[in-house]
Amino acid sequence: MDQPQPTYAADRLLREAAAALSAAGVPTPQVDAELLLAWATDTSRGAVQARAMTGGAIGAEHVERFRHAVARRVTREPLQHVTGEAHFRALTLSVGPGVFVPRPETESVVQFGIDALRATAVPEPIAVDLGTGSGAIAIAMDTEVPNAVVYAVERSAEALPWTRRNVDAHGGSVRLVEGDLADAFPELDGQVSVVVSNPPYVPDDALPIDPEVRDHDPALALYGGPDGLDAVRALTETAWRLLVPGGLLVVEHAEQQGAGVRAVLAARGFRSPETHVDLTGRDRTTTATR
Repeated sequence: MDQPQPTYAADRLLREAAAALSAAGVPTPQVDAELLLAWATDTSRGAVQARAMTGGAIGAEHVERFRHAVARRVTREPLQHVTGEAHFRALTLSVGPGVFVPRPETESVVQFGIDALRATAVPEPIAVDLGTGSGAIAIAMDTEVPNAVVYAVERSAEALPWTRRNVDAHGGSVRLVEGDLADAFPELDGQVSVVVSNPPYVPDDALPIDPEVRDHDPALALYGGPDGLDAVRALTETAWRLLVPGGLLVVEHAEQQGAGVRAVLAARGFRSPETHVDLTGRDRTTTATR
């Protein structure tokens, strides 16, 4: 007669994992524990919370997967690297070593581009994502504005396999090329309605505090020269070349860089540069009109 497989109380597993993650300095130990258990059991965070509240149990095969995942997260390996996925707006993107993990704050950045695309009178407006990384911005514009024609450029050989995987997973209609944002898409000069970019903007001597960023995000996606604005200067020239008169440029940056980004855009001739706060009240996005 087969012996029943052992089970483990979900609430106890979560408590133990949260304690270990907290001791390791993980900023959101309870949330991470719940997300890792959801991943390990192929369910949702809500289902995990419900199981813990009602005294539910977890099977041994899932417990082993969960504990291995927690052990990786304790080393401050990014949660998204452990699970292999990152959630961005309505998208689930594949991520891992070599590609920048999309952040929640970028969801509000891309909204400016989506709103502008929806407002344009052009039947098939063209949008460009400069330095696309995982493809988050480009794919969001492509899937949320179906009549838009979206192009994206990425120069990192390590990031591009992740970008291609994500583009293919979400319909594959983004026109993706390998190249540098400084000279991308000459064939689109003067035809683009919206340019969006989340460029590298960390100053070279400003080492990120969080190990998840410092030790795992690719340097190519983080560092932007002595003042962090080298890539912003480059993409500003590209956007000026690409955009139609009245076209919109949307740039993500650090909260202390709004004035610097506005100055770069104004010096190039962009009109009405304006910095906007994210959901946490931090200066995060600057927009300007060609």
